[in-house]
Amino acid sequence: MLKAINTKILLAILAALTAIGGALTYQRHEAAKAAAAAAKAAAILQQQQKEAEDQRQRDEAFRQRVEANKTKHNSAAAHEGKTWQKYIP
Repeated sequence: MLKAINTKILLAILAALTAIGGALTYQRHEAAKAAAAAAKAAAILQQQQKEAEDQRQRDEAFRQRVEANKTKHNSAAAHEGKTWQKYIP
């Protein structure tokens, strides 16, 4: 009788240890999954920030080209108002 009770207690202890071990394994797996997702999100965010900075640089270069072209091509525009006054049909 005592041997059967000891066996049942031993089985209960083994079942509890198995459940605790399973829970720890699951928790470790979920933590690793969360860390991998965080690393992936950080990499994506870093890539987006780099692309945004590159786009800002391209936009600034484009604005500078537009301003340079505007000043270069609009130099004759300052005298356009006077041309119609000299027109004689």
